[in-house]
Amino acid sequence: MTVSLPRTAALGVLATLALSACGAAPESSSTTADGKSAATATSAADFGGLDALVKAAKKEGKLNAIALPRDWANYGALIDGFQKKYGIKISVENPDGSSQDEINAVTSRKGQDRAPDVLDLGSSFALSAAQQGLLAPYKVQSYADIPEGQKDAQARWYNDYGGYISIGCDAKRVKTCPTTFADLLKPQYKGQVALNGNPTKSGSAFGGVYAAALASGGSFDDIQPGLDFFKKLKANGNYTPVESTPATVEKGETPISIDWDYLNAGYADEFKSKGVDWKVSVPSDGQFSQYYSQAVNKDAPHPAAARLWQEYLYSTEGQNLWLKGYARPALMTAMEKAGTLDKAAAAKLPEVSGTPKFPTEAQQDKAKTVIAEGWAKAISG
Repeated sequence: MTVSLPRTAALGVLATLALSACGAAPESSSTTADGKSAATATSAADFGGLDALVKAAKKEGKLNAIALPRDWANYGALIDGFQKKYGIKISVENPDGSSQDEINAVTSRKGQDRAPDVLDLGSSFALSAAQQGLLAPYKVQSYADIPEGQKDAQARWYNDYGGYISIGCDAKRVKTCPTTFADLLKPQYKGQVALNGNPTKSGSAFGGVYAAALASGGSFDDIQPGLDFFKKLKANGNYTPVESTPATVEKGETPISIDWDYLNAGYADEFKSKGVDWKVSVPSDGQFSQYYSQAVNKDAPHPAAARLWQEYLYSTEGQNLWLKGYARPALMTAMEKAGTLDKAAAAKLPEVSGTPKFPTEAQQDKAKTVIAEGWAKAISG
């Protein structure tokens, strides 16, 4: 966060993307000598092989990305690595944007050369985008190694990296750091507890409410206790509407932040040189794990580069770069078996216990509806 603000963490100051109509679509999409189009290729093999895809992507020379802060899950290193390897310029628009901003950009800029080529969405938002027909089916070469349940049957999206909801705390400003959701309700945390975004727009904030629900007697089928939790937090004065970013933490505005563990762990490293003692814990009473999902815009203005970006992200190099950012890559288990996992980076991940479980598509859709209808009411007053 701008310290760029976390990616799908929609900030309070999030500006709505301009719905400008300037910028015409490219004259033609990348095609091979025998007429194969990158815009319709469902795999590298379908386009004539990875070498052909690389050649077409280099010819396009550009990739439009959106809502990717450099300090979110090590995206800075991923962007630099891709550009160095292929010589293709990545343009990142609205790095502080939310998942919903990404979807809005796709729909409002259809047919324009300014439209996003690729998307990195909170899982519930990826499901919505697929339902709206916005995503292109594309199987990366390592698609078969992505666990079942973490990929769309039509390959319109698949999980890329994930983590657990955690509680980050400035130990120099907070005498005793909370380690559970139950702790957050204690009176000593008045005005100190923040979310990274708005759960109606942000994947991280959505996960925070889900975790609070699990900690308060709810379930994947019942997120209402999560809303009730934040209503209590607001009523007793502990919740602050200031949406947390590294900048707000440094200023002391959000000394306690509910966010993904890979972001909080990354901030702990970042803050050391700035005199902030940032502690991170995965709450035992609300252990919620979730992945983000990768997708290609069906109408991507640079279709070959978009597909090559996916291949890079799901390569050993790309997956290990996410791991170095404290995020758990989707291919982690397969890479561990293959002996290609960065063991040193894996050893630094925040400690958790048990096997993570994930809400189904139907459960996430239901939860989004409940939050859309009840979040503003829960924190009003």
